[in-house]
Amino acid sequence: MKVLVLDNVAEKAVKILSEGGIEAVVNNNKMTEDELCGIIGEYDGVIVRSATKITAPVIAAGKNLRIIGRAGVGVDNIDIPAATNAGLVVVNAPDGNTIAATEQTLALMLGLARNLPQAHKDLKEGKWNRKEYTGVELRGKVLGLIGLGRIGTAVAKRAQAFEMKTIGYDPMVSPEVAAANGIIVKSQADVIKEADFLSLHIPKTKESLNMINKDTIATMKDGARIINVARGGVVNEEDLYEAVKSGKLAGAALDVWAVEPTTESPLFELNKVVVAPHLGASTKEAQVNVALDVAEEFVNVLIKGEMAKNAVNLAPIKPEVLAAIKPYLTLAEKLGKLQAQLATGAIKNIKITYSGDLSKVEVSPLTTAFLKGFLEQIVEDSVNFVNAPIMARERGLVVEESKTAAVGDYTELISVTVKSDCTKEVAGTLFGEDDPRIVIIDGYRIDVVPEGNILVVPHQDKPKIIGPVANLIGEHNINIAFMQVGRKVLGGKAIMMLAVDAPVPDETIAKISKVDGVFDVKMVTL
Repeated sequence: MKVLVLDNVAEKAVKILSEGGIEAVVNNNKMTEDELCGIIGEYDGVIVRSATKITAPVIAAGKNLRIIGRAGVGVDNIDIPAATNAGLVVVNAPDGNTIAATEQTLALMLGLARNLPQAHKDLKEGKWNRKEYTGVELRGKVLGLIGLGRIGTAVAKRAQAFEMKTIGYDPMVSPEVAAANGIIVKSQADVIKEADFLSLHIPKTKESLNMINKDTIATMKDGARIINVARGGVVNEEDLYEAVKSGKLAGAALDVWAVEPTTESPLFELNKVVVAPHLGASTKEAQVNVALDVAEEFVNVLIKGEMAKNAVNLAPIKPEVLAAIKPYLTLAEKLGKLQAQLATGAIKNIKITYSGDLSKVEVSPLTTAFLKGFLEQIVEDSVNFVNAPIMARERGLVVEESKTAAVGDYTELISVTVKSDCTKEVAGTLFGEDDPRIVIIDGYRIDVVPEGNILVVPHQDKPKIIGPVANLIGEHNINIAFMQVGRKVLGGKAIMMLAVDAPVPDETIAKISKVDGVFDVKMVTL
């Protein structure tokens, strides 16, 4: 076996490959796509960091490729669909930087509490300002965690060593699992309200974008502090500036930014704000760990013939099973994404029912696809087809799987019921061989292609609702691609699904929610 190692991947990874029986060829020169296409056909695998892009043409030229590795978490530089279609496994290293990000959070929290960066700067400039930089102790303070994945939980354990009270919110983590880690589960609003230090450990999604804004900050304790080592954009930087400047917040520490790289920000003007240029994963150990994790995956897959633990695309499935379920994998994942965006509050139970011809085949990969789509909308950690069931179990999610031959008007149907603060049911099927459709939502019959931006509007079945809603969307010059309305009885409750060419702004959604007869409005992205 022969593997191409690019982008200055740690030398220890090359040693792991060689000791495992793989010929590792290191090339740290920056190559064009054409140059990479010219040589990639010689290799069984390729490992990159973030610099080199593994594009569809490169994958097509890699006639002998079996596996692609990213020595890190993000895989934006790898064409995952092209790799999957070519039958290649793509692996990353989601655990390698957990401790680095955890310790960065603690470092920023301590620096923020004791004004260390500011005092350091002043003393270097010849200023002795002891009184100005009187800090606060962590002992006895409430640490609020939004997101209780690997990093959030690791931060909590270390904060408890400082005798902090740890509270947290994560709709994917059960109170029992959180309690086992010393964390008291509360609602998101209560965590924000009660925290002395609020630490964010969530992905940037449509729901979490600008989660910390002037409205949520207004509910926080006077003198609270915010730490963000998660994703830029989760905190509204303009609102944070105003809150610190006014004294509402005692300070903030940011490692990530809405736009990166950034060298200018009003926040830089505030002495109570500690800043860093996205150093969460920037430790020597983390860079080595991610490279070692990927190298070990390559040995396991190429030499030992084992399954990859951290495959970001589909894990190996028996050919006969794959042939039966492959058309439904995308549908199952889209149902997961839809349900995650429709759910409100903590998830209590998920029930997936496979009907018709699907009741005759092995459907566990479809359940995994659903969980992948569901979890990646909410959790901070990297979710893939291998770890999705494990992450669900770790978070205490109850997932029931059942089959039935009865299916009604469809040959096959996947129905998913999610119980949280409310109960949501969605179901989908295929039209033809590869045309997924959402056909039922909360009992209403519809026909919706699960792609792009979709506005979901439960409403009263009466005149003067569809028109005003469409007009409000049109005021922002957003085109409506299609619309579906489902109802059960004349004049009863109904549901409207509008596919739009761009996300509808929050202020427009607020106006739509006030249209007489509209019960709710959800903007989902599939």
